[in-house]
Amino acid sequence: MAGLALAACSADEEQARTLADAAPPHTPEPYVQVTHPEWTRDAVIYQINTRQFTREGTFAAAAGELPRLAGLGVDILWLMPVQPIGEVNRKGPLGSPYSIADYTGVNPELGTLDELKAFIDEAHALGMHVILDWVANHTAWDNPLVAEHPEWYSRNWAGEMQPPPGTDWSDVVDLDYSHAGLREYMSDAMAFWVREVGFDGFRADVAGFVPLDFWEDVRAELDAIKPVFMLAEWETRDLHAHAFDATYAWSWWNRMHDIAQGRADAGAIRGWYFYDHHNTWPEDGYRMVFVSNHDKNAWEATQFEAFGEMLEAAIVLSVTGEGLPMIYNGQEAGNTDRLAFFERDPIQWREHPIGDLYRSLFALKEETSALWNGSAGAKMVDVPNSAPARVLSFVRRNMEGGVFVVLNLSGEAREVTFGTGPHHGAYTDRFSGERLEVGATTALALEPWGWRVLVLDTPGE
Repeated sequence: MAGLALAACSADEEQARTLADAAPPHTPEPYVQVTHPEWTRDAVIYQINTRQFTREGTFAAAAGELPRLAGLGVDILWLMPVQPIGEVNRKGPLGSPYSIADYTGVNPELGTLDELKAFIDEAHALGMHVILDWVANHTAWDNPLVAEHPEWYSRNWAGEMQPPPGTDWSDVVDLDYSHAGLREYMSDAMAFWVREVGFDGFRADVAGFVPLDFWEDVRAELDAIKPVFMLAEWETRDLHAHAFDATYAWSWWNRMHDIAQGRADAGAIRGWYFYDHHNTWPEDGYRMVFVSNHDKNAWEATQFEAFGEMLEAAIVLSVTGEGLPMIYNGQEAGNTDRLAFFERDPIQWREHPIGDLYRSLFALKEETSALWNGSAGAKMVDVPNSAPARVLSFVRRNMEGGVFVVLNLSGEAREVTFGTGPHHGAYTDRFSGERLEVGATTALALEPWGWRVLVLDTPGE
């Protein structure tokens, strides 16, 4: 009997091996399961601090600037929170826009709901989309939810409501997402702004403070209304799978800032792209790169203070490298102020070379599919050069064209060579108009902190 049993087992094992050999190989699904709206594929983001954006600080006045923004080449307008601001424990005379007193109301300082809708309608008419900054993690102390649903708030050791633990955000009180009622309320409020007002998605403030499953559920609910774009103020790859199109690339800013301040060399940002980004982040997960935003500008440094003479090179890399580029209002005007956060401090608008630089780069991104976002664009390929500690050089190419970008991330003039590699070809300098053939013996001269953006010539040019 034992011999028969062993024979049967052997036959079963042989059959299992045969079936396994005949089975087709497993094809893994892409990590990113969200469907990016098509209008995000070549998009760049422009952040509007409505309070400071115009002299009037209103939606109506901001609407008058929309043709200029369309001409700049931006695609997604991110409005900082538009709701009424709490008065209890308020910071400064006007308070923080992130202290939400009414999730479905409009701050009268900025205008009316009809004026906000008119702003969105005009943006849509000009081919742009608008997302709303959403504060899901906490409310103002005088938000009606505090009295109506005190059980929805987290508590400290003494059983008292509290600001988000570990922060100095004394003007807000922390929410507790273990309550189904809170989740339903917040989802309904977000749906209101998409369905009734016309927003095209959200930027989620401190997204990592809120449970991931909430964001995954709400993304599905919003997409059922219309395709939305979701940006997370957080830097974690699991947010990309089912919830967010894009996350913040804080680490990109940090490494570029370190280079500009002399604490690191070009190897730091080369490692960010070709080690960290390529190896550990999903291919179709957008990572938002920026040289400024409202937090950096208000609390740390202007773009000039942060990057100094390297500013132009940082801007060039933010648009030509992998990532979803973002510009904060006033950068294009060469704003030199740290805009006040809790009071009126209108931007002083003027024509500035930085605006021209952004405009040309955004146009290049739109017309060059290799520079598009996520898997719609081409991967960066490192091009070794003769000064790797000081110079970053890379190509992004596909069947339709591409670019060869060289950035001197040092304060010394350099002449660099590249040898053989994927960069060979005929190019036109995007900014000088010079045409040149790049080969194994090509050498490029770069000024201190200088850069070159060479656009691959396509047949017929």
